[in-house]
Amino acid sequence: MIKWAGWIITLCGTGHTVGALTLEKAGRYAGTWFSGGLWSEDFADMSPAGSAYWLSLASFGIPLILVGLTVLWLDRRGITPPAFIGWTLAAWTVVDAVVLPFTPWPIFVVACALLLIGIRRAHRAHRDSPALKAGLPRA
Repeated sequence: MIKWAGWIITLCGTGHTVGALTLEKAGRYAGTWFSGGLWSEDFADMSPAGSAYWLSLASFGIPLILVGLTVLWLDRRGITPPAFIGWTLAAWTVVDAVVLPFTPWPIFVVACALLLIGIRRAHRAHRDSPALKAGLPRA
């Protein structure tokens, strides 16, 4: 479950970033971004280049990729991710669902549920392990 959650989170972050750069054509403003064209950008009156930047490279897509890859990295090493990752993503998903109901937030509900269920099962399995019940030190 944790692995599936990590993949869903990673793929959603990748899909958002790549989709914004290609399908939404935000990448066409890269020349403006990297030439200092946004240095005097006014957030109250954002240019198309500034809006495209915040939709793509400065969006939540890249941090989601990092969160998803971190969850996968932890899972591959047998380390249970902390529950606060799942709960924080779940809270963020609720806000997203309220503010922008026509986004793919239901996919994140699935990812959060899988992550939190997987974390709970891992903790329960650890708690019920024979070594822990026998009082042996943890490895």
